[in-house]
Amino acid sequence: MTPLRPVTLGTRGSKLALVQSETCAEKLRAAGLDVELRVIRTTSEHHPETPLSVIDQRDVFTRQLDEALLAGEIDLAVHSLKDVPTEPPEDVAIAAVTERHDPSDVLVSEERHGVYGLPQGAVVATSSLRRRAQLLHHRPDLQIIDIRGNVDTRVRKMREGAADALVLARAGFARLGLDAPHTVLPPEVMLPAVGQGALAAAAREDHPLRDRIREVLNHGPTEKATRAERAMLRALEGGCRVPVGGLAVAGENGVRLRGVVASPDGILMYEGEVEGKVPEEVGERLAGWLLERGAAVVLGEVREARA
Repeated sequence: MTPLRPVTLGTRGSKLALVQSETCAEKLRAAGLDVELRVIRTTSEHHPETPLSVIDQRDVFTRQLDEALLAGEIDLAVHSLKDVPTEPPEDVAIAAVTERHDPSDVLVSEERHGVYGLPQGAVVATSSLRRRAQLLHHRPDLQIIDIRGNVDTRVRKMREGAADALVLARAGFARLGLDAPHTVLPPEVMLPAVGQGALAAAAREDHPLRDRIREVLNHGPTEKATRAERAMLRALEGGCRVPVGGLAVAGENGVRLRGVVASPDGILMYEGEVEGKVPEEVGERLAGWLLERGAAVVLGEVREARA
């Protein structure tokens, strides 16, 4: 049944967040729901120049939207799934996971360099410990600098001389229709963030439209794959602040998951791949395998350094 009042969809105010939220809103409208967007500023926007690796909270992109959900100010919130903590607040649920765009990262540079084509000592911009660690593993000569801001702002900073290259998520790059020259980084060079390329629609556990939102927006194979990835991350106790990458593929016979944990300097890297029927079991099994082989030491050192 269509509600008497419009459904309020909460979103961050960046151009990318608005594009992503409007994509979901259009699907809900096509299904007969009257949807309006409401912009809510999050912690990341209150601290636009602070590197994500040093902001001491995992819900840096989601906290204020979760609070608005719980207060009944909005009916649902749309996030990049990679930004959603693996332990959502009590009474908040991921109602749906959208069909995933390409989860790869891209290396943006005017010369369209790949990682191995960058000049010796090139300056590469990223605020992600995951990207930093994997770049340095393949190219320890690179100078990695922090960069914050919306996607188009980061591209502009690079073009103004702040860096020789920039690493971005391909999905966001494509959703914004950016035309900057770039090279797609294969998973052998750069495993993406857990959940990268997919969107999450969050709602209160008891919201009357939760099932309807799921019916319209959820994509089963993407949800299955990202459940495995998020189970791995949860078992590793990771987030934006630790160098963990993961990518799963879901098929009729189960899930295949590949994961990596790397030291921030790129010297140590632990990689593994497992398959199985149950996504959460696959993720937990791969996390255990990585921890046993040395990843626990790397993650412990990262947390100790932060403390």
